[in-house]
Amino acid sequence: MPDRIVKHQRISTLVSLIIAGEAIFILPFVMARVFRPTLLAVFGITNTELGFFFTIYGIVAIVSYIFGGTLADRFAARNLMAIALWLTSIGGMIMFLLPSSGIMKVIYAFWGFTSIFLFWAALIRATREWGGSDFQGRAFGWLEGGRGGTAALTGTVAFVLFSRFSTDTSAGFTASNGIHPFQMVILVFSSLTFISGLLVWYLVPKTSPDLESKYARESFQRVVKILRLPSVWMLAIIIVCAYVGYKSTDDFSLYAREVLGFSEADAAGIGTAALWLRAFVAILAGYLADRFNRVKLIIVCFGITAGCGLLVGMGLLDQILGLILLNLTLTALGIYGVRAIYFAIMREAKIPLGYTGTAVGIVSFVGFTPDIFMGPWMGHLLDMHPGEPGHQYVFLVLSLFAIIGLATSFVFRWYEREDRRVLIT
Repeated sequence: MPDRIVKHQRISTLVSLIIAGEAIFILPFVMARVFRPTLLAVFGITNTELGFFFTIYGIVAIVSYIFGGTLADRFAARNLMAIALWLTSIGGMIMFLLPSSGIMKVIYAFWGFTSIFLFWAALIRATREWGGSDFQGRAFGWLEGGRGGTAALTGTVAFVLFSRFSTDTSAGFTASNGIHPFQMVILVFSSLTFISGLLVWYLVPKTSPDLESKYARESFQRVVKILRLPSVWMLAIIIVCAYVGYKSTDDFSLYAREVLGFSEADAAGIGTAALWLRAFVAILAGYLADRFNRVKLIIVCFGITAGCGLLVGMGLLDQILGLILLNLTLTALGIYGVRAIYFAIMREAKIPLGYTGTAVGIVSFVGFTPDIFMGPWMGHLLDMHPGEPGHQYVFLVLSLFAIIGLATSFVFRWYEREDRRVLIT
């Protein structure tokens, strides 16, 4: 096959992985990140109640990580991801009807199953296979950056539609044509999710990972071998700390609204701008990770996150708008930098390619526990301490976990250099 055709196929595969990798999470997470004040108003819920939606999602997701990880080592990633995207879009169409809080809890539980059990480990494995041995940083950097770009572009389009078909009043947005403009946002996101499933089905090659290893006869042994790697546990802690930071970005638009005094539209604009920043930072981090040391780059990003978070958390910027916005930008830079490349250090952790799905399931089982506790924790802090104090507590939590992640990354770096890891044979 000519090199040009192979190159085009690789590009189309990566693009479909990027779009799908973000589309699966747009309905559960991106929508709340960009339109949090509006979502609360439309569904008549508090920050704490929204946090419990995320907790329900997280509980289902935590169980799904383990079983979904092993599933990804048996079946073609294309099949798993496409089915997951189509099912997720169905949940969005139900949400379009503005159901009760009880139905919303069921929807978030359903999304926990579709996005994690069927999708997550399959995506990571497909990306690692695409990157090969020399381009792991760029593969995951492009994945995360492209996901950020997809979220930003989609969020921008939804934001424009939202602004165009609504009236901004002192009480918030109102519907202009019988259908609330936020329902149009849900419809756009649901449609994108469904179309992404079609892209994956037609553009991602169908692979047979079970041919690479005799999975059915060694399932338990594979899990035990992965659990013996100390570096796997350190990677899990790094992901926990990075993911707390990522969940904290959900507060950016609400912080702009309640503390900086932005309008509801401008607050949504802050959330959208953060998505564009995520795209740029992740791609840059991916290239830097392949050029320099990946673990060192994670250390730098955690350091930036911890320092900037403390500045807001301790109220040291004295309401200087320019400095606050710059500090939020740097905070996001650190958060998105770590998030872009933490899966790119699986090679440093001595995880063989054939064990990728199992390892991702185990690491994610621990690493993404913030899906359970961070939402209600943030909601509680914001509801119990209205105004600026609640947001300062959120940033202090962010800084605490960034410091833990920083310390763990130093230990991981030392462990890597000493080459004391337990090898899988």
